[in-house]
Amino acid sequence: MPITLRPMTDDEYTVFRSRLVAGYAADIAQADAISADAALVEATKQTDELLADGIHTDGQLLFTAVDDDGQAVGVLWLSTRAPRNQSGGWIYDIEVDEAHRGKGYGRELMLLAEQECRQLGLRTLRLNVFGPNVAARRLYESLGYEITSQNMAKQLD
Repeated sequence: MPITLRPMTDDEYTVFRSRLVAGYAADIAQADAISADAALVEATKQTDELLADGIHTDGQLLFTAVDDDGQAVGVLWLSTRAPRNQSGGWIYDIEVDEAHRGKGYGRELMLLAEQECRQLGLRTLRLNVFGPNVAARRLYESLGYEITSQNMAKQLD
């Protein structure tokens, strides 16, 4: 079943932002080995800076992915500006709702993000994926994404 993108509504954004900050904070805490409280502060700060005007923030495109029945199945946060002055678009978040995983929607969302970038004249699409997210890494690699930088760590006892 194919999916399409539509702009995220204000109500959807409120739910998305809450889930985004919580999930990002958990990723930061694990990746940086910091407390959950410190990670939540950092995740909130970064989100507030990047999405200062919510769904109306210039250069930030927030979409809801819907199936043929109009049911929301996921979200995409696509920026027309990559961090660190890199050229191209940047995926800050891509999610398929848990109830809809395993149906190929993640792949379709990625292809729709690429299509959106092409329509905007962007020639590169970049993203970050945390190391433990093996399923996402495999998906991105299967679509031709390559590692451009990599952080590594070892816990010492």
